[in-house]
Amino acid sequence: MPHVKVLVFATLRERLGGAREIEIELPPGATVRDLKERIAQTYPVLAENMKSVLTTINREYAFDETVLPDGAELAMFPPVSGGAFHLQQP
Repeated sequence: MPHVKVLVFATLRERLGGAREIEIELPPGATVRDLKERIAQTYPVLAENMKSVLTTINREYAFDETVLPDGAELAMFPPVSGGAFHLQQP
């Protein structure tokens, strides 16, 4: 998966000047954690957000260890306002 598009929402979009998506180059077998690290490097304005952002793959929440599948729809959201939102792995 050399090239992925990630939809961004809310404050992430605002910090990017209104951009609805970002494009990132990643090696095959990359994980959500790899994606976050690359975004933090490529878009420093989002670096702090990558510590708490929620990530979805094909509209389902994904954890840092999740491998990014080819052709997936990726999206990132800031945490829900009013407190931290934590997902628990099954």
